[in-house]
Amino acid sequence: MKIRLPIGIESFEEVRTNDCCYIDKTGFIQELLEDTFKVNLITRPRRFGKTLTMSMLADFFSIHKDSKELFEGLEISHNTELCKEWRNQWPVLFLTLKDIDGDTFEDAYNMLQFSISSLCIEHSYLETSEQVSPIERKTFLRLINQEGTQTDVKTALVVLIRMMEKHYRKPVILLIDEYDVPLAKANDHDYYPQMLNIMRTFLGMAWKTNPSLKFAVITGCLRIAKESIFTGANNFVSNSVSTPRYSRYFGFTEQEVSLLLKTAGLLRQEEKSNILADIRHWYDGYLFGAQEVYCPWDVLNHVSILMTDPGAVPQSYWKDTSHNQIIRRFIDRKDLFVHDKFEILLSGGIIQEHIAEDLTYDFDHSSEDNLWSILYLTGYLTQASPKLLPARFSLEEGKKALRIPNEEIRTLFAETVAKWFTDTVTMLDRTEFFYAWWNGDAAKLTKEITDILFATISYFDYREDYYHAFTAGLFVGAGYEVASNSEQGTGRADILIKDRKNRRAIVIETKRSRTEASMQKDCLDALEQIERRQYAKSLLKGYTTILCYGAAFFEKQSLLMERNSLISSGRGAST
Repeated sequence: MKIRLPIGIESFEEVRTNDCCYIDKTGFIQELLEDTFKVNLITRPRRFGKTLTMSMLADFFSIHKDSKELFEGLEISHNTELCKEWRNQWPVLFLTLKDIDGDTFEDAYNMLQFSISSLCIEHSYLETSEQVSPIERKTFLRLINQEGTQTDVKTALVVLIRMMEKHYRKPVILLIDEYDVPLAKANDHDYYPQMLNIMRTFLGMAWKTNPSLKFAVITGCLRIAKESIFTGANNFVSNSVSTPRYSRYFGFTEQEVSLLLKTAGLLRQEEKSNILADIRHWYDGYLFGAQEVYCPWDVLNHVSILMTDPGAVPQSYWKDTSHNQIIRRFIDRKDLFVHDKFEILLSGGIIQEHIAEDLTYDFDHSSEDNLWSILYLTGYLTQASPKLLPARFSLEEGKKALRIPNEEIRTLFAETVAKWFTDTVTMLDRTEFFYAWWNGDAAKLTKEITDILFATISYFDYREDYYHAFTAGLFVGAGYEVASNSEQGTGRADILIKDRKNRRAIVIETKRSRTEASMQKDCLDALEQIERRQYAKSLLKGYTTILCYGAAFFEKQSLLMERNSLISSGRGAST
């Protein structure tokens, strides 16, 4: 059955009027209104439906709309008393900051001015409202024409809220979506202090002792409290991924994923194709409070593909959708020693760390605790469910048990580490290293490769394909032709290195040893395999020098043997 999925649609009205499949999250409105707050910050990773949820709130509360039909049949519509009191009864100012980006501060500041101008255009009735003062009207005109001073920009929200309150004679509901994106982008492009100077006042003045404000709901990834954005906010509450409040409204529960698959006509195939199990393995695993949820962006994208190709395998949809450089900037920090912890995580293990929820996007100066906290709060790590903890696991006081939530994020970690390894190796002076390869110095190679293994991060739990990729990566960017699993002789050589200019080549067969004691035998087996399957045969016609290496690996140890020698622990022995 073909259904319409709201992929990339962040307008609640558009989802509902275009007959898109909608996972009902309107119960959030009732739960929100049951709380007592003036300012409510909700932090969740990106791609978990925050913007759509905020659009839903705007459509429900806005006095400018009649949204009864949009909510017909949904959970909130059954609460008639609440709908009578709140639906379309309040002036709403809704602003998303997700597009405030730029390579320079000037570019980002211009985008902020454009967003403020668009907001003014949306509320253009204020220009002619008899209730607002002439001074406010002049400020409004400067903002709408993008001619405001920096003071105008900094005070834009508080001015608009005051004007709306005067016009409607009702306090205003303020909705700010992705409030921290301008700071995250500013950190990426090195103008963090300038943007912080703007955003601290732009946002802070809107909710600090503002009698024109009914309440504010703000979403983002991190709670930026250190820079005083929320300091002084009256009746401020914060709801992060650690708190149980609202836990089922951001992300899909397993029941909701099952319902989606059933609606799409895919669940009936589940027992045969294991679709639900695959989706669970790849996109589930996030623990918000005590609620385990799937990433909705991933689920919707994969279900869309499955409706066309039921045999499609899961893939990563987080690529290029978020701040994936967070991981890279973490492992690039030479003052932190996190490689062992990354290896534990990549092998499916659990680490314990202190989590701070008042943070900054200034990654380059953050402590290790803060960086683990950022990975946790932005969705790259999640709290381990108690049912996943080992039997004798002892959680230290004040720490959280953290793990990689699912296969998609593990793959993203692995790819980031692999790219970091390639970049690191490329920057090394490998002259002597390559001299050893071309001169059959297996003893030197054994030592140097073992040293490199100890300095890098294993990203495949020491599987054979990890060692294969690791060995091939040692030659990247050095001007050699590198082929993996190329067709040679009667089989496929693991790695083939060609230096056409000097008419020489290297054939490498890698083995993962089960024990340290078996490494020598595995090296000999690798060399025998090269000989038996004639991996070097096709090279005999054009290459004058061909070296064949057997390479055995056990955890972070290596042993290399060239065709006519056995080298172990720095000592050579004839075969």
